[in-house]
Amino acid sequence: MGPVFWIKRFFLVMSGAFVVISAAQWLKGHGLEYALTQGAIWGAISASIFVSARIYQSRRGVHCAICKDTPEADH
Repeated sequence: MGPVFWIKRFFLVMSGAFVVISAAQWLKGHGLEYALTQGAIWGAISASIFVSARIYQSRRGVHCAICKDTPEADH
């Protein structure tokens, strides 16, 4: 998988985390600006950790059925 795949994966994970974290902060009663800021910060951190771990695992040949980022095993 090339860099474009991982960049797309990063933004996909970051956008999902951003929405969930922002919504959770807003529902907890924080202001919208605070909720969006926390969503952006923690979304980027979460996506960085997730993508870094998946790149490491992918290079080691670890299959992830949920992520679908490695070829299916021929069994």
